[in-house]
Amino acid sequence: MIFASNNNDKLKELQDIFKGYEITSLKKFNIEIDIEEDQDSFYGNALKKAKEVYDVTKGEVIADDSGLSIDILDGWPGVLTNRFLDANWEFKKDYIIRKLDEYSDKRASFICVLVYYNGKDIITGMGEVKGCIVESRGENGFGFDSIFELENGKTLAELSSREKNKCSARYLAIKDLYKKLSDYYKY
Repeated sequence: MIFASNNNDKLKELQDIFKGYEITSLKKFNIEIDIEEDQDSFYGNALKKAKEVYDVTKGEVIADDSGLSIDILDGWPGVLTNRFLDANWEFKKDYIIRKLDEYSDKRASFICVLVYYNGKDIITGMGEVKGCIVESRGENGFGFDSIFELENGKTLAELSSREKNKCSARYLAIKDLYKKLSDYYKY
């Protein structure tokens, strides 16, 4: 299977859970493809990536899309998480914190959708982690990890990589997809 990404951390997470499956990156096949994430859902973006990579490789593909969803803002930034501002992560984090200043409800979720596509079958895995937006704390992680507080009172950036990988939305989506694919291949 080909993972429709060149992100080695994401690839390693997949490989750690998908025992018995060979999952490789686009890089291994010297595939350079830039797929515009222009769909209105995480599922739509992941499916688009899977189909476009399938069109190039004709092999089994797994693709993902993920992001931050803030309840009081009707799920914003959602599918725009990585591109809602043309700015660095520190500016984006500060922007979100300031945007929520007027609200007491700071509940949010990280959502990840994975799509498997083999040219005809589409199998989807999903993971969601609930928490809330807080002032930045912690040194680990990336993106919005330092402003996303879990229900245990720690931000994702206050967890070790190992701890984060056991509770992240991507981890939950990978486990969900793995179970569904294992069931699919039994038949």
